[in-house]
Amino acid sequence: MLQQDLHIHTTYSTWDSSVVPEQTIALVASLKHARIVGISDHLENLGDGVFERYVLEIRQAGLKVGVEVDGHAWVAEATGRDVDYYLFHCRDHDADYRSLDRLLATGKPVILAHPNTLYTNLNRVPGACLIEINNRYVWRTNWKHFYGPFKHCFNFVIGSDAHQPNWLGQAAAHFAADQLGIKEHLVF
Repeated sequence: MLQQDLHIHTTYSTWDSSVVPEQTIALVASLKHARIVGISDHLENLGDGVFERYVLEIRQAGLKVGVEVDGHAWVAEATGRDVDYYLFHCRDHDADYRSLDRLLATGKPVILAHPNTLYTNLNRVPGACLIEINNRYVWRTNWKHFYGPFKHCFNFVIGSDAHQPNWLGQAAAHFAADQLGIKEHLVF
């Protein structure tokens, strides 16, 4: 069993063609693949009336509530939502780096989602942010080169970035973290 998995998508990420109809919150909860499980669907899919149902369903399943925030344009809406943590897309844009302070000011954990594929400059990221290594995207860049210089600067979170039930695993991400000598930070 994994210690934690906080980057999981469900059918609430309606526009994502990689999410299959079977990937409901109930299915993720029943799999019990990790000690701590959080659902973090894309905020832009959780509009009027949907967000409340999303939170209720996750909390009733005994899971942590997160949202994946796609850059600075969504930060104002994200900080007004009742969540346990944020996954944030920090592209190499000044506005995205400035938005990190606003998210951190909420006191909730801020996890940078797949920074290696979004070209996040980790030199510009506050040390209070958590850096994700996820199973889905770890191989898309030279992860040793990208994460290596920062392994003592941040706490790291390992995630599956699960878009389908068969992706609920972290073997590749754990391999990369082990190679770098990174110990996973448990958020909750």
